[in-house]
Amino acid sequence: MAIAEANRCLDCKNPLCVEGCPVNINIPKFIEAIRDEDFGRGLDIIHEQSMLPAICGRVCPQENQCEGKCIRGKKSEPVAIGQLERFLGDQPELASETQMAPKNGKKVAIIGAGPSGITCAGELARNGFDVTVFEAFFTGGGVLVYGIPEFRLPKAVVKREIDGLEKLGVKFKYNSVVGRITNAEELFAQGYDALYISTGAGLPKMLKIPGENLPNVFFANEYLTRVNLMKANKFPEYDTPTKHAKNVVVFGGGNVAMDSVRTALRLGAEHVTLCYRRTEAEMPARRAEVEHAKAEGVEIHELASPIEFIAGEDGAVSAVKVQNMELGEPDASGRRRPVPIEGSVDVLPCDLGVSAIGTNANPIAKLIGPEKINKWGYIEADENGQTSDPRIWAGGDIVTGAATVILAMGAGKKAAADMTKKLLA
Repeated sequence: MAIAEANRCLDCKNPLCVEGCPVNINIPKFIEAIRDEDFGRGLDIIHEQSMLPAICGRVCPQENQCEGKCIRGKKSEPVAIGQLERFLGDQPELASETQMAPKNGKKVAIIGAGPSGITCAGELARNGFDVTVFEAFFTGGGVLVYGIPEFRLPKAVVKREIDGLEKLGVKFKYNSVVGRITNAEELFAQGYDALYISTGAGLPKMLKIPGENLPNVFFANEYLTRVNLMKANKFPEYDTPTKHAKNVVVFGGGNVAMDSVRTALRLGAEHVTLCYRRTEAEMPARRAEVEHAKAEGVEIHELASPIEFIAGEDGAVSAVKVQNMELGEPDASGRRRPVPIEGSVDVLPCDLGVSAIGTNANPIAKLIGPEKINKWGYIEADENGQTSDPRIWAGGDIVTGAATVILAMGAGKKAAADMTKKLLA
């Protein structure tokens, strides 16, 4: 199937698919290798630009990036670039041994083992740096392990990529909350020449409605972390409990909301409703994720915004009141603004509610070092990730706000290149 799909590639003279890739993978060349049945060469070509093909092949929004630029897609289906990348990424034993530069005597600390941090770590290790990654959790991967469910990205795939970085010499220090147990100046005093901060944007946005603090009302981050990383779905075999509800209502329209509704179904929910304040057509989630959710039985209640969670006799949430909306004039984003329909309110049964309306900057970034923080709590950095402190770089969601895995990886790669250039000058 992979070879047949690779044969659909037109091998364009001006490959727009490469322009659409945030890390500039030579897509036509790795597809050509698949066509020639030289899978090891194809994987080596990807590894020149990306160390995480098995992950990106699964979770990147290819329809808005490489596949969105594919000429084939103008009149038919684009070449399934993401699936081909995943095909190669799932055969790591075929890759050639990574070419490593000689050790250069420089030490770099990476703060956060999410996609941006581990990408930066891998690039720096290949360039001869001594790299240590400090991670607050007990395992590496960041959002790849706590946010993305097993059915979309198996934990074994992430572990395999982390193991690969360790083979390159990258050291991981888990349960290490930089900003609390140490800070930038202390790390510099320990001999580190530079820092890369990639702490993410994991602080949930509040709905700011009555009843938000009722039992069994969760932020998506907590709900998904309990299940994905802390194995709450296997309680009491594992110690972390979670509510196995009958009527689940999730608020939001992004990929995290889709992960939440599909997780609820897998935990045995009988009825799962996704409420979004605009229409389904305007949801920012990947189209494929929306279709998967609907195919699995999720009901989409569009043009609805929460106004109150209602407690039952036991004190826990039992229903949620939603305001029905209509679309008015476009707002600053260019999308039509949802406007309440006066007097039009629904009450939905809800013994578990999930807020997936977005996140803010991780506040730990303010405690790490002297880098400049903007009024929203994000680190200010230039196009290469360098901050106001020339010893500190930053990238990923802590700079851009919540974005995609591949954009975070691209930031890590850019920062590694800039660090290499400046630290070895």
